[in-house]
Amino acid sequence: MTHTAQPGRRHLLRLSGALIGLSTILGGCHTASEDYLASGAADDYRLRHPIAITEATKTTVVFVGHGRGGLTATQRDDVMGLARTWVREGTGGVLAEVPVDSPNARAAAATMGEIRSVLMAGGVPANGIATRPYRPANPQELTPIRLSYTRIAATAGPCGTWPDDLGPNIDNPLYNENKQYYNFGCATQRNLAAMVANPSDLVQPRSETPAYTMRRTEGFEKYRQGNSTATAYPEGEKAKLSDVGK
Repeated sequence: MTHTAQPGRRHLLRLSGALIGLSTILGGCHTASEDYLASGAADDYRLRHPIAITEATKTTVVFVGHGRGGLTATQRDDVMGLARTWVREGTGGVLAEVPVDSPNARAAAATMGEIRSVLMAGGVPANGIATRPYRPANPQELTPIRLSYTRIAATAGPCGTWPDDLGPNIDNPLYNENKQYYNFGCATQRNLAAMVANPSDLVQPRSETPAYTMRRTEGFEKYRQGNSTATAYPEGEKAKLSDVGK
């Protein structure tokens, strides 16, 4: 009875060992896949430094001397430019912060009237211009009139974060495994966010304009008649040399 049960016990032990080894292998594969996904997310600079769509403030300053009121030609262009950009991208009214209790307070108040006129001429409605007085920290300094409005903007960063050592080190996984360091790609993302004209383009495409029906119809008519649909250039135009590089 004992000799008969011995082989059966050995068979069960071998089977149990095989199952334990198989589960260990499968468990190792599962852990490796999880580590791969985690490292893949960490190695993507777009996930480390995402571009966020936020609301930011655009500001223009107008310096006013204490002995003169009104705008110079350059300042008038600056205010008119702010009005044009407000029409295109503003999400709120224009706020004008005018200094008080300063040597140029009277000149600044007089200049504000002209600023209001220029803003209205540029497309900003009268009820979209708000005025708020402020006292400078140092009354002896030349304090400007600050014009600002809110707009939709794209931003990324901040950059310059170095949590790990980049040098060759036996304990440095970034160096040994050839992985991206944390700050990699941050400057590119930040520059892209600063350069994009319409932040909505980073989220969705713009609506398509209608097709040029007249040109399309002409091309279809040539195709129907068996003619070439390519644009024909005169022979004289083909022989012309470009002036590029001269």
